[in-house]
Amino acid sequence: MKTTGRGPGGGRGPAGKAGTGGKAGPGGRAGRGKPPLRGKAGPGAGPRPPSRAAASSVRDDRDQRPASTKRAGTRPPAAPARPARPTGLPRVPPPPPRVAEPAEAPAPPPATLGVQTVTVTGDEAGMRVDRFLEARFPGLSFSHIQRIVRKGELRVNGKRVETKDRLEAGQAVRIPPLAVEKPKEGPRASKADDETRQFLKSLVLFEDEDVMVLNKPFGLAVQGGSGTTRHVDGMLAALTDAKGQKPRLVHRLDKDTAGCLVVAKTRFAAAALAKNFRSRDTRKVYWALVAGVPRVKQGRVSTYLAKGEDDEGDAKMQIARHGDEGASHAVTYYAVVETAAQKLAWLSLRPVTGRTHQLRAHAAHIGHPIVGDPKYFDIENWELPGGIQNRLHLLARRIVVPHPRGKGLIDVTAPLPPHMQQSWNLLGFDTKRYDPIEEAPSE
Repeated sequence: MKTTGRGPGGGRGPAGKAGTGGKAGPGGRAGRGKPPLRGKAGPGAGPRPPSRAAASSVRDDRDQRPASTKRAGTRPPAAPARPARPTGLPRVPPPPPRVAEPAEAPAPPPATLGVQTVTVTGDEAGMRVDRFLEARFPGLSFSHIQRIVRKGELRVNGKRVETKDRLEAGQAVRIPPLAVEKPKEGPRASKADDETRQFLKSLVLFEDEDVMVLNKPFGLAVQGGSGTTRHVDGMLAALTDAKGQKPRLVHRLDKDTAGCLVVAKTRFAAAALAKNFRSRDTRKVYWALVAGVPRVKQGRVSTYLAKGEDDEGDAKMQIARHGDEGASHAVTYYAVVETAAQKLAWLSLRPVTGRTHQLRAHAAHIGHPIVGDPKYFDIENWELPGGIQNRLHLLARRIVVPHPRGKGLIDVTAPLPPHMQQSWNLLGFDTKRYDPIEEAPSE
């Protein structure tokens, strides 16, 4: 029978004595040199915990160590006091608390409209089918319009139509059930829009529910172009009504021509006025200050005009012959109202046609270009009289046009712009003087 021995180091071996320092007897395994655990020892046994006396001795030793050798984790020394704020410096207030933005309310569900039949009004005559639906139902999506027209669900006088077809006044339009979303509220009018609206209102010479006549100032373009960002057409967007209708230009004036400019406020008025201008039912009278005095006091200028270029490559109307490419017939009546020392003349002009730069080109053609015209004034060594500004002296003085709804005639007169008024005062011209152009024929 074999016996085992255990040494102080925890080693054990067959028939061996316990060795000192943890060395095992013959056939035994050496100990680790640490106090053995209580109980039966084995290969995975850990060290024996120290006794109470040993633990107390260790704590005493720790307390006797200097502060620099103590284990990390003890409370650090107190931070030095913050220096006092210098007197006389303003105290910066703390930032305001951040306020959370309220969450947006969910969009309301689209409203469903039942089958309905509507009649095309006079204002809607000539509109495309898709534009008609957009105007009648602002919340209707483009895809929905395309679908109901393509499937034939929308009928005009009982017949299928296409989105590009034009409507006529009095037609009956059958509209199927629609899912119309509530139109989103547009952005509030900015300060610039308010200023534009007030500026346009200050130019109004005549206005009703269909037509507005503006007194366009010198130097303001009617429409945009290369490098032109401020113009009447762009400003009219500030006058868009609740139905989304923006006032429309009916005709144009040159940038440096002041005076009467007709604007349609409704689609119906725009169509009717455009027809009046094309059929020459509109009478226009212009005033101009020209160089020299025409020998014929009242006359008629009839030429062909075609677009060309000046020496700098800019567009300029040129006198052409019948049959030339791009040539258009132009007719202007003129009358001498008053003269100043045979050097200047006040002309009243009545264009029968409405070609680009027609009056300016015709005045230069008869040898009496308009004072201040940078494009058509071609008299060499001509000196501008003192006190007269070198600006185009051309005014759209008067316009007479039939009202689009048959309410008689719209007859509006514009005052002289400041630079022309200054010249009239200097030359002693009286704006109340009789204008002989009234006797000129219409054709």
